[in-house]
Amino acid sequence: MNFSTPVKGSNLNLSSLLADLTPNTQTWSRLKAALSVHRKGMGNVYTLLSCNLPFDLSDAEKVYAECGQQGPLPWEECILPPRMKQCVKIGEGTFGEVFSTTNASGDIVALKIIPVEGSERVNGEDQKTFGEILHEIIISNTLSCPCFLLLLSQSFQVFLYMYECVVFLLFLYSLHCVRGCYPSDFLNAWDIFDQQKGSENDRPDFFEKEQLFIILEFEFGGSDLENSNGTLASLGAAKSILHQVTAALAVAEQELHFEHRDLHWGNVLVKTTKQKKASFLLNGTAHSLETKGLLIRIIDYSLSRLEIDDLTVSCDISKDEELFMGQGDYQFEIYRLMRQENGNNWSDYHPHSNVLWLHYLCSKLLSMKYRGSGGRSAKDMREELTRFYDNVLQYSSATEALQNCPMFQ
Repeated sequence: MNFSTPVKGSNLNLSSLLADLTPNTQTWSRLKAALSVHRKGMGNVYTLLSCNLPFDLSDAEKVYAECGQQGPLPWEECILPPRMKQCVKIGEGTFGEVFSTTNASGDIVALKIIPVEGSERVNGEDQKTFGEILHEIIISNTLSCPCFLLLLSQSFQVFLYMYECVVFLLFLYSLHCVRGCYPSDFLNAWDIFDQQKGSENDRPDFFEKEQLFIILEFEFGGSDLENSNGTLASLGAAKSILHQVTAALAVAEQELHFEHRDLHWGNVLVKTTKQKKASFLLNGTAHSLETKGLLIRIIDYSLSRLEIDDLTVSCDISKDEELFMGQGDYQFEIYRLMRQENGNNWSDYHPHSNVLWLHYLCSKLLSMKYRGSGGRSAKDMREELTRFYDNVLQYSSATEALQNCPMFQ
């Protein structure tokens, strides 16, 4: 496992990189509708990188362009019936549902299914519009598109870490927009999940035949941290989880001015590995950490913020009052603390938000149950994690925490 941020020789100039491309290059075909951005000082624009497409696309056309479609397709054209029959519900959120199935190679993949553009409220919330879902699509594609990584790594060797990094992201295999009622195989999988674990979501059987959905197909990244409670081996595993998350955020901060902004324990996936060590480069300096038999993936960029050159992709939640009114868990306080620190301006870069989420994650790790026995080593590790919890908020970013926190040295 390697993720790196090579030393920069100069500022990355996206425009100059694109100037050398022609419509015949492999990269161009992926980039021709590439970025939905907020360009500093210019308001919200959609930057097209191809002279073959009209400039003023609608939000729907932008989404279809990202999907490589002319319009919505039937479910069965995007997920073949044999794959539907293998689906298992593995998670949920107010956005929609997450299922696992297999791809053509027999590998397990995760399907994140989000209803969009409909009038029916889902799980107590209005459905996302194309304009709103475009943000998550762009972030997911930017963090996992090999062509985009190839372009930047050839010209500047900046994004190579993302393609190799198994800590930070789930690779986005495909993206589709479909139309139609929820398939029966998915409803059956939904019912099994509800019977076994209990669902907080509405059963998705009320959608009409004109309903639209976005389906993001990711590699399977393991179980989320919340559902791993009681299954992890020891507090040593908790320390490794915190170290990996901090390192991944630090790398992304340095190269993307990245803030996750929604890093609750349902968005940290845990997967077993035989690797004992993980290595990474931060600003040209090599580091390593112990995996303790676990690899971490960070998911869900629906609220995230990143920057490439003078292009910023961010989600403006300044008017989403419900997000800031939650009670009963430290997670909801983090949203309010972020707003307090950034003055409700969600386009600017405030990396201390990543530190707030590290503080939150540490509190969850300290509250979890572990399989391993107690003893002196467990007591010492708990004290070390408690010191991290007590002191981490003093750091200005995940990068500073990684470089200066005694637990990571």
